[in-house]
Amino acid sequence: MTETDAGAETETPLDIAPDLSDRTALVTGSATGLGSGLLLALADAGADVAVHYRTSDEAAADVAERARERDAGATVVQGDVTDPESVDALFDAAEAALGTVDVLVNNVGTFAPAHWEEIGWDRWNLVLETNLNGTAICSQRALDGMREQGWGRIVNVGYASSEKGLVHPKNFPYFVAKTGVLMFTRMLAADTQDDGITVNAISPYVVENSDEFPDEAPRGRWARDEDLAAPMLFFCSDAADYVSGENVEVDGGWLPEDV
Repeated sequence: MTETDAGAETETPLDIAPDLSDRTALVTGSATGLGSGLLLALADAGADVAVHYRTSDEAAADVAERARERDAGATVVQGDVTDPESVDALFDAAEAALGTVDVLVNNVGTFAPAHWEEIGWDRWNLVLETNLNGTAICSQRALDGMREQGWGRIVNVGYASSEKGLVHPKNFPYFVAKTGVLMFTRMLAADTQDDGITVNAISPYVVENSDEFPDEAPRGRWARDEDLAAPMLFFCSDAADYVSGENVEVDGGWLPEDV
């Protein structure tokens, strides 16, 4: 499970990074946690980066400074990914500072670790809106510039249960939303196959900066930022030009019965 506003940075192996020096990347929810790790991996690969936040303004400024220390152009953009007007504004700000967004990583998402009847409909809706609706709204806005230039990369952050069909009494809306993200990824890949755009997903089980952990970790540890960054960077590269609609589970070989 990935929570947008928690966690510590880990470094990305540079020997696997593609050359993204002529690209601009926007990672939603990149002020903290996994999002910041993915954004800094893109900066390490040479991309100029837009650090997105909703409330963590100081953390976003810090991540932008760390990106600049990697010789990347960096700007900070604020907005609510569940609000189309707010998304328009944050993309406008990113484009004004850095140019067309070539790479979009949809990372924002919250979860509700309780039985679905206990969380209330407001929380249910928030989980679906941030994980699924936010992914769709940001992708639609990014497609404007990507289609115009004939090149783009969209990478969505899913969850490993989506492929495994996990049924569990907690996190109903999160599992529903992330399964929707996987279906959206494949449908958008089909819709953009003639546009020079690829759409793929990376799906962790539990990331080491999560707020909740099962009893045992696959391979003796939880996923690190760089574990997710490696397939993300591949999907963003020219080497993955013919790879779209795919999902890489980054879960250490986890099986649902391990829960």
